Amino acid sequence: MDCTTLIDFRTAVYASFTRAADALFDLADALLTDPLAQSLIELALSPAFRRRWPSVYEALEDGCIDQAALRQAFVDARPTPPAGKRLLLGIDTSSLIRPAAQTSRDRTYVYQANTPHGATPTSPGWSFSAVVVLDQPVSSRSYILDHQRIPSASDPVTVGAAQLVALLPLLDVRPIVLLDRYYSRAPWLHATAHLPMDQFIRARCDQVLYRAAPERTGTRGRPRLDGARFQGSDPTTHGPPDATICLTDAAGRTTEVAVWHHLHIRKARTVELSAVRIIRTSAAGTKRDPRESWFWWHGQTLPPLEDVAVLYGHRFGQEHGYRLDKQALLWDTARVRSPEQMERWTQVVAIVHNQLVLGRALGIGERRPWESTHRSVSPQQVRRAMAKLIGELGTPAAAPQPRGKAPGRVPGATVKRATRHPVIRKHEKPTKSKRKSAKKQRKQRE
Repeated sequence: MDCTTLIDFRTAVYASFTRAADALFDLADALLTDPLAQSLIELALSPAFRRRWPSVYEALEDGCIDQAALRQAFVDARPTPPAGKRLLLGIDTSSLIRPAAQTSRDRTYVYQANTPHGATPTSPGWSFSAVVVLDQPVSSRSYILDHQRIPSASDPVTVGAAQLVALLPLLDVRPIVLLDRYYSRAPWLHATAHLPMDQFIRARCDQVLYRAAPERTGTRGRPRLDGARFQGSDPTTHGPPDATICLTDAAGRTTEVAVWHHLHIRKARTVELSAVRIIRTSAAGTKRDPRESWFWWHGQTLPPLEDVAVLYGHRFGQEHGYRLDKQALLWDTARVRSPEQMERWTQVVAIVHNQLVLGRALGIGERRPWESTHRSVSPQQVRRAMAKLIGELGTPAAAPQPRGKAPGRVPGATVKRATRHPVIRKHEKPTKSKRKSAKKQRKQRE
């Protein structure tokens, strides 16, 4: 790839800014070229930000971004998969924790990762859904195609399906989408079964599927809607698999893959699934490293089983990308008040993230003396070299116009106290009687 792709990407991104375009683009360049900045106000001191510090907050407050145009710019510059490989997409959500932001609207209780054992893994904040191109092999160089906030009135399934409906017509290939356990549910299958993509979804071992319903017997009564039961955790329901393979790597570790076709779940009988079991004998057998894993395949013909054995591992590249955004690109560091401001900041971070991926394709990077030269450059090493490259490429943003000092507030004006907003609960907290009833029902089922 030459610099033309990066120049066209930057020009298209600038065109998608419909208000406060120059300040927003300067803010993105400051984040791109200043690895030492640790806050929004420090970005205002970057040489790439040619305006005064109030413009940082005004850009996030007053700026406007055409989401359709930005999505098209992201799709046009996306990296292509290696020769002989299919395009892999990942969908996942990530939370920005805001427990003390009482003046911020539309906060809900979102999942908080890496909490101490026994602590409640939820906290007030905002949640965002991202669709990314996964790097092959796995790395933090995932490329963002779309990033949207999940409002309190919606959920990840609805937002994720809407993102795919908008994105897939822009792609020229049929991708494979890798999904975690949250999406192994009927609403997701109903919402996405008609889309031109293949899905590889991680599932719980105790989820129950069914084979096709048997033919009608001609006797009285309602015909059966489901066939024999299939449950991963119950080997007596499996029957002989439709295909199997046993692989051994250079270290002598074995991986067994088995597939059962023509299955479905009861709440989505029209969606045909294939159950895939992967057993890794060298795994630790822990929650993070299980020996046996179950997946669902929905779409066209299943890839060769030797490819299926390592397919889901590519999804962890999205987790590495989230770590890059939060630890290096200050995604969860910005303290803005409204969800709209956070949405604009999220798009700025996505623009910078993608430029680092495109910069790596140019072969640029700045290594420290102690950093290995045998590995490919990391996003942070690319970021250190971007200041020089952007200085040579220039910027489509216009230079600032001196305007003098603002008059300030009118004498005698009063500043009202900011409105406080409660945290929104998506689900009603169960009462004591409901908890007892649910516990009794669980015991009866056991």
